Amino acid sequence: MLKITGLDELTRKLDKLASSAEKLHGTHQMPIGEILDPGFLSSHTRFTNIDELFDASGFGVQSTEDFEAIPTEKLDEFVRSESAFDTWQSMVSEAGKAWALKQLKF
Repeated sequence: MLKITGLDELTRKLDKLASSAEKLHGTHQMPIGEILDPGFLSSHTRFTNIDELFDASGFGVQSTEDFEAIPTEKLDEFVRSESAFDTWQSMVSEAGKAWALKQLKF
């Protein structure tokens, strides 16, 4: 007779994965500091958090309005000078993928 073990553990892991996927599906807007978290920033820039990045940028970001007032080409130029990314959007996109993978880990 064949004995199968570990099904309870597999079921728990699949339940956790389903729960994480459900949370991701409902996520539309996240604080940028949560997506560009210290781990991501430390791996891809010389900064350890989003505040350091914005301080070094010289754009004076204190609010959403401040951030939205930054010309895209200037922000992209800063990102190119401080990382391997060509644009702000490409950096945020990559950080978003990394964040989502962390959320789905079980």
